[in-house]
Amino acid sequence: MTGTSKDLINYRFGRARETLEDAKLLAEKQRWNSAINRLYYAAFYAITALLLKGNYKSATHNGAKNKFSEHFIKTGLFPQELGRIYSQLFTWRQKGDYADLFDFTEEKVTPYFEPVEKLIELVEESLK
Repeated sequence: MTGTSKDLINYRFGRARETLEDAKLLAEKQRWNSAINRLYYAAFYAITALLLKGNYKSATHNGAKNKFSEHFIKTGLFPQELGRIYSQLFTWRQKGDYADLFDFTEEKVTPYFEPVEKLIELVEESLK
């Protein structure tokens, strides 16, 4: 990577917003497994931007989940509910991507749009 740490933070946060828009487009087409994947990645990109800003290193998705919990959920900087949402998305993204004969439904996926948007907004405030 070339560029500064700030460039990478901005890039990751931009990807979070763009990926959330992708999830909305997929939901319009009723592509629920793909929509849950994009919701997870929207949250993941926002969280990795946040971790980068705090200089918290993580080499894996599970590591990012644990660092987010340790430094932002358990400390009360972010609501516990968002930690639970992110953990659920982490699990469901894997199930949607890798489980055979499994499909998400509109009823399972649509309730996650609002919390992911809230997460992205809180991350944006924290990045300022």
